[in-house]
Amino acid sequence: MRDTDLMQLALGLIPPWMVKACAFDAEARRLDIEVDFARGGRFPCPQCGQADCPVHDTSMQTWRHLDFFQHQAFLHARVARITCPDCGVKQIAVPWARPGSGFTLLFEALAMTLMTAMPVAAAARLVGEHDTRMWRVLHHWVEQARERADYADVKRVAIDETAARRGHDYVSLFVDMDQRRVLFVTEGRSADTVEAFADDLEAHNGDASHIKQVCIDMSPAFIKGVTDNLTEAEITFDKFHAVKLVNDAVDKVRRQESKGRPELKRSRYLWLRNEPALSAESRANLQALTRLHLKTARAYQIRLAFQEIYQQPTYQWGALFLDRWYSWAIRSRLDPIKDAARTVMKHRDGILAWFDSQIANGLIEGINSLVQAAKAKARGYRSTRTLKAITYLIAGKLDLRLPT
Repeated sequence: MRDTDLMQLALGLIPPWMVKACAFDAEARRLDIEVDFARGGRFPCPQCGQADCPVHDTSMQTWRHLDFFQHQAFLHARVARITCPDCGVKQIAVPWARPGSGFTLLFEALAMTLMTAMPVAAAARLVGEHDTRMWRVLHHWVEQARERADYADVKRVAIDETAARRGHDYVSLFVDMDQRRVLFVTEGRSADTVEAFADDLEAHNGDASHIKQVCIDMSPAFIKGVTDNLTEAEITFDKFHAVKLVNDAVDKVRRQESKGRPELKRSRYLWLRNEPALSAESRANLQALTRLHLKTARAYQIRLAFQEIYQQPTYQWGALFLDRWYSWAIRSRLDPIKDAARTVMKHRDGILAWFDSQIANGLIEGINSLVQAAKAKARGYRSTRTLKAITYLIAGKLDLRLPT
């Protein structure tokens, strides 16, 4: 069998395409394969499908293909423009590459597999390409997959923000709680982000009125955005953010009291962690501090009581426990605790909604950690667009439909 026949079979080419010649350069570690079509060949119109259109002219193009062992492989072919009686002169599409790409479809499939598992720069080094070209491939496949995404069944959504870069640059993530996938990523964390999500949902066969439950933190911007744009949704305030609100109040009490009580120095995490999570030594230190009649110790007991709200068996018991907790906290004579208690009661309905919805932002926090880990491995991203693309790739559960 001739080398051209072997390459013809390996590439899976069918008439009118054929391998015309092969050139292997061991020193340059390169294989060049020339693909051509028979003289007088005709092609269908890429726009209307009209068959047997004559060739108008051709231009030589090159594509990077999968490596041949440890050697880079390239395809070279004359790409024809045909004359269609209805559409005029049009350039045909070759079966091994998408229009405008310098890579074959199989090379892009390999690149996407690598970029899903490692930073784009690392994948680029592995295949010997510039990362800018690899990013173009990633953006194409991710954006194409998002265009096909169907959000018709989305009914429960969690919303949270994550840092895009150091400073105060954030992106907001919208996650489908049932399918456990990222639906939408956008810049900022204002009420407008929810409006943008509602528009994107409609563009993907979804309906904002079908969203029945939303889990958010107590951000006024998210509350306004959900109220204005997801009008049928019941808000559940994330229990982890609610507990963090009380935790922060305990830490403020500790900082204020530590100015006159040096024994509180370096004790921050004793008060913020649950006792089972502490080491034996830390538990002994905590118990010793709680016997000193400290304001921080009182705040700590109020914090523990707040967590017990979520352990109540029913909504009614939870409501009763929350009201009693508020009465205790508001009479504590600890200003940070009183401020936290007022905030909690302002959002009482959304906190108690957890007993019916049983949803929390634990899933989205896990996705945030995946995104931040990917960002750390890549040592940051050049733009928000690249961060969004990576988020969709690793957490969007997109149907990329990569060629095989």
